[in-house]
Amino acid sequence: MATARFVLKMLPGIDRPAICTALPSNTAHTWMLDLGANVDCDAEHLLQFAVMGSVLAKAVDNNEHPRIGLLNVGEEETKGNEQVKQAAQLLSHSHLDYQGYAEGDDIYKGNFDVIVCDGFVGNISLKTSEGVARMIAQFIREEFSRNLLTKLAALVTMPVLKSFRKRIDPRRYNGATLLGLRGIVIKSHGGADPLAFANAIKVAIVEVRESVPERISNQLEIYLQHRQAI
Repeated sequence: MATARFVLKMLPGIDRPAICTALPSNTAHTWMLDLGANVDCDAEHLLQFAVMGSVLAKAVDNNEHPRIGLLNVGEEETKGNEQVKQAAQLLSHSHLDYQGYAEGDDIYKGNFDVIVCDGFVGNISLKTSEGVARMIAQFIREEFSRNLLTKLAALVTMPVLKSFRKRIDPRRYNGATLLGLRGIVIKSHGGADPLAFANAIKVAIVEVRESVPERISNQLEIYLQHRQAI
């Protein structure tokens, strides 16, 4: 992140870059940021993350009205720390389609297209999800290899298991974007195999084709104009 920021520089109006990636959900996927680039963020940073995530959802998913959620410990307006409450106020008066607070389970429900949080919370959420996915996969393998009967059941259900594995395969979601820079930077997982790395390259191609940095800059101008108007 430091190298990319030094070489490419930040977009005007963006204070910090944010790591963003798509996570599988019940409907398709949910974009989430920041996933670890910024441990401490203020309300203005969270607003900037929302703008950048919205642009990415529009560019990659062709979604003209991405639903934005702010990750919190509850849906009620009284819950959360001051940073989150202030960010909610900024988002409520922005031009974005802000839907309110999102809880942890909303990441996978598909009720939001973009979920915003600081890097501390985002990275823990991501690593927790990866750990749960590995645990479930291990439990399934153990149960199907328990005895001859379960092994035969595994053969019968193999097509379903393969389909399930494909839907949650983390390789399909490899390629986290470092948003907020004047150029495009994609972060690949250190243990990525050829398939995972190819998906990261595909993400880069889409972002180049859709001119994501330029679109983020344009959206920031729209937000500033909207903010001045109110």
